[in-house]
Amino acid sequence: MGCSVGVVGAGAAGMTAAITAARCGSAVTLLEGNDRPGRKLLSTGNGKCNLGNEKLDMEEYYTQSPDFLEKCLARFGTEDTAAFFQEIGLMLKQKKGCLYPMSEQASSVLDVLRYELARQNVRIVTECKVDRIEVPAGTGSRKGRELGRKFQQPPGSRINAGIKVTAAGKVYCFDRVILACGGQAMPKTGSDGSGYRLAEKLGHSLVPVVPALVQLRCKEDYLKSVAGVRADALVTVITGSGKSIRERGELQLTDYGISGIPVFQVSRAVNYILRKERDVEVRIDFLPDIPAEALRHFAEKRASLRKGCTVEAFFTGILNKKLMLLFIRLAGLKAAEDAASADPKKMRMVYSLCRCFTVHVIGSNTYDNAQVCAGGVPLDEVTEQLESRKAPGIYFAGEILDVDGKCGGYNLHWAWCSGHIAGAAAAE
Repeated sequence: MGCSVGVVGAGAAGMTAAITAARCGSAVTLLEGNDRPGRKLLSTGNGKCNLGNEKLDMEEYYTQSPDFLEKCLARFGTEDTAAFFQEIGLMLKQKKGCLYPMSEQASSVLDVLRYELARQNVRIVTECKVDRIEVPAGTGSRKGRELGRKFQQPPGSRINAGIKVTAAGKVYCFDRVILACGGQAMPKTGSDGSGYRLAEKLGHSLVPVVPALVQLRCKEDYLKSVAGVRADALVTVITGSGKSIRERGELQLTDYGISGIPVFQVSRAVNYILRKERDVEVRIDFLPDIPAEALRHFAEKRASLRKGCTVEAFFTGILNKKLMLLFIRLAGLKAAEDAASADPKKMRMVYSLCRCFTVHVIGSNTYDNAQVCAGGVPLDEVTEQLESRKAPGIYFAGEILDVDGKCGGYNLHWAWCSGHIAGAAAAE
């Protein structure tokens, strides 16, 4: 008979961990604070659930322990993710390297996970918010006990007394416990940061947690005039050290700032910089495919069109009309003035703004709008089996750890990967 395993959190990582541990012969109980499992999973990929990516490498992830993470990803890659879901009945397809359910419905992914939990006889307890975990001495793997001995009770304590998990006054006892209760992103789905507090009570530190894959707020009020405009753009973040971070994709301008995939990709870096700086300079190139020399020739050839038209009419046909009107105003021109007699320097400035439009980010939207969190329990505080070095017998999986990825299925892949590793190790 295998050991008893308690999994705290029935999200993507928690359900994977529970299934894996049960397949290894453990008696598994899944404790979920919501009224049903997988609520956050339903909102991933705009409801289509991008659950993995062919391009699985370290360039797509962030952590303070990249070598450790690379070894984890090598143990459970994209092919393993595909095989896992195909085994439990999900048909898959790829779009531009991204892995999706054939139905393009996140509900299909959740359904097959729920059915597999039932097949593996995993006990699910909902509306069960864990607020305390007690780890006796001697719990955990032998290696984990050795690593965590100095954090445990003195010799003579009762061995394998069971880990006590308290939720709303009720106590559950397990041989092993997997913490997979997420981070702080999208707290309405249950990821309210409680997992971090549980980890700290167990002796763990935290890499500072900030919102990631989130919209950025800017101090420029005039962005309201271009709210709703979408455009392919190159977004460049200028860091305090003079280095730059670049991302390309569809940018969306809002009344409060900037959004879209390239903004999401740089948002975690911006939020960390904002912990030290008052604002962060972001430069936007709305003509990323046009070399500087080509744009200069384009401007020279169009100069003949200035005669007999307004400045607004002259700049029509380059970018979105709202953008061009804003650039005209920022260059110190008036849309209705005669283009032929307009200040040449100001006219050139309009072209320059198309190539380098600068905004100053003063913050991001809250965790309510963030898709994931950056930061969490450091990977150097867990073993290669994702067992706690501070409290052996406790394992971690998913967003609670200091791992976050870019858009494209990388964060969900980490959930499947870490859930599989922790689930198998806890059932050892």
